[in-house]
Amino acid sequence: MKRIAITGAAGNLGGLLAQGLKDRADVGLNLLIHKKNVTDNLKGKKNISVFRVDLAKKETLGDALQNVDVIVHFAGILFKANPEKFLPTTNTQYFNNLLDIAVQQGVKRIILISFPHVEGENTPDNPAKGVLTGSPQSMHARTRLEEEKLLFQYGDKYGFEAVSLRVGMVYGEGILMIDAGQWFARHWLLGVWKKPTYIHLISKVDFVDATIAASLNPGIRGIYHLGDEGVQTLQQFLDDITVYKGNHKPWRMPVWMIMTAAGSFELFSSVFGTRSPLTIDFVRIGMASYYGDTGRMRTELLPELKYRTYKDGMELF
Repeated sequence: MKRIAITGAAGNLGGLLAQGLKDRADVGLNLLIHKKNVTDNLKGKKNISVFRVDLAKKETLGDALQNVDVIVHFAGILFKANPEKFLPTTNTQYFNNLLDIAVQQGVKRIILISFPHVEGENTPDNPAKGVLTGSPQSMHARTRLEEEKLLFQYGDKYGFEAVSLRVGMVYGEGILMIDAGQWFARHWLLGVWKKPTYIHLISKVDFVDATIAASLNPGIRGIYHLGDEGVQTLQQFLDDITVYKGNHKPWRMPVWMIMTAAGSFELFSSVFGTRSPLTIDFVRIGMASYYGDTGRMRTELLPELKYRTYKDGMELF
């Protein structure tokens, strides 16, 4: 049995992966959580152990990573005001702590969930190729690139299999950003900038299958872009999925108006200690087109997609 540790297992994508692995007889799961707990159907199973950890404190990680073969790292903080202040710590330093303990425990493969934005803006005609020399503009992307560099430095030094999965936008019902967008659209509040922005998509089903393959297949190492075969803009995607659910298409808005709304959300979040569904840095990263070269994914992880484009996957909404 291969034992897989999932950080952020109570979160959106981490929980999705845990659900995909929970019934496999050949896998044991260590689910690492911080404050929020995992869903009830992940508790009390013989092949699953839940550990409450704090990535800021290395001493909390040892037991959770004991006898672990593979780590899949999702944990992080989203939807909080002023990400420029906390991301260098919660992304880079906390991941450094995880790597240190993983090396001590002899973990054989460490998978970082990343995104194509770390190479800067890229398009279907000029996709991200899997390099570490990008110059992204947003703090989310810059700190994730720092995490990737740390991962591969540690992998080279200590000999474990270092893997970065650069994931396009995962879609389907239950994905927080998709559900939030539908809520705003239902109340006629969803807006998007006018300039067409290419986005690479992948269904939640194919995302889980590709990540399981990255965890279990032999000889996996390096950078993989996860995405489907569709070519579309963010504006087209949002128009189609909101209409499909019977909601209002997003308004086309000037950038200054969206930035003002993001700043207002952040101010409210800072004052009242609530989550911020939108931040200026989210807008900044969202306005950059992103698309990755999925050749390695199709060869080594997922030869056949269940949903080739989001139009094939409308049933998931």
